[in-house]
Amino acid sequence: MRIDCGLRDWIIEDWAFTPHASIGQAMRFSINLQRRDPEILNAAGVVRLPGMRIDEVRLFDVRLPLVRPFETSFGRIDAREFVLVAVDAGGATGWGECVADVDPFYSEETTTTAWYVMTNVLVPAILGRTLAHPRDAAATWARVRGHRMAKAAIEMAIWDVRARLDGRPLCELLGAAARPIPAGVSIGIQPSLAALVDRVGAELADGYRRIKIKIKPGWDRAPVEAIRAKFDRVPLMVDANAAYTVASAGALAPLDAFDLMMIEQPLDYDDLVDHARLQASLRTPICLDESITGPKAATDAIGLGACRIINIKPGRMGGFGPSIAVHDIARAHGMPVWHGGMLESGIGRAHNLHLSTLPGFTLPGDVAASRRYFVPDLIDPPIEVRKDGCIDVPPGPGIGVVPVEARLAAATQHSERFSA
Repeated sequence: MRIDCGLRDWIIEDWAFTPHASIGQAMRFSINLQRRDPEILNAAGVVRLPGMRIDEVRLFDVRLPLVRPFETSFGRIDAREFVLVAVDAGGATGWGECVADVDPFYSEETTTTAWYVMTNVLVPAILGRTLAHPRDAAATWARVRGHRMAKAAIEMAIWDVRARLDGRPLCELLGAAARPIPAGVSIGIQPSLAALVDRVGAELADGYRRIKIKIKPGWDRAPVEAIRAKFDRVPLMVDANAAYTVASAGALAPLDAFDLMMIEQPLDYDDLVDHARLQASLRTPICLDESITGPKAATDAIGLGACRIINIKPGRMGGFGPSIAVHDIARAHGMPVWHGGMLESGIGRAHNLHLSTLPGFTLPGDVAASRRYFVPDLIDPPIEVRKDGCIDVPPGPGIGVVPVEARLAAATQHSERFSA
């Protein structure tokens, strides 16, 4: 008997059980595990787990100025502050990026809370520990509630270092293969309709395949109408970042006339029931972002009919493990997913590209070129959009990029090192 056990790396090829003689004792299972990657088996066909000891973790409090200010319904920023994570194991270094912001507007997490929980809880839990697989990191933090962005930054760095030790691209460790990723772009709230139309034109000229604009009450129908009047059939979606209430959501109904790809996160992050009611009243698909915090939330949202599309961000879900699970749940229900963005540096952006290679990512994601946000980025060469509107997954082991040492030093406000 061959059973897919639901883990991307393992398949149960055969199993059987034999009860012990005495009643009440546990049943004895015999399981034949076959890894999709044959390198895990030795010559005798016996599973061997290489193990990976976490030798050192370094944290960097980083600040990068944005090329231009970015405004959403939460407010306006002109720089991105975040925590960068380096995990050393077996002579290799993996990198991760914490997407928490300075203020608790998108999420309850901030750079301050992430730094605290990483230094006091998460890093001590894994330091000196030997992990058979990057997924095992989550088990060490099982009793820690929430703090998904902090967990994700370390977990993703561990995936990166594992792939580097294996000498293969991260996407292969995730269960996919490198492919060109269709690129979309997110445009913040602009000072005028004319400025918005000009910005859309510039992004289309750069090759982006999909345009997303931020909206809020009072800035919704008019900007969509202006874009459609100028660019007509361009793939277009809007993102409210939970700016609407049940009382104000009626302003979204007129958007059905503009053939939008989706309306992203119109209502509050914890309100699946009202999202289901709103979706039933709209022809335009609702996409959920902030509401989908992991596999359970995805299952509930799909069951309630709260959305027809899911935005996946590993930072919001706690890392690659839960993100892959959400991808698989959505795919099993025939629901498309796409990769969101959090104004990441090239490190986070490279992670996003590797995850986007999974087959369920069928819509263009927010994985824009480095120069759209940071000049210079932390990495070199930067991530670029091809003329056909796609981005190549960085080649090489792991995520395929590392920070330029001098640039990281210049952008770092504070750092800490933890050794086993």
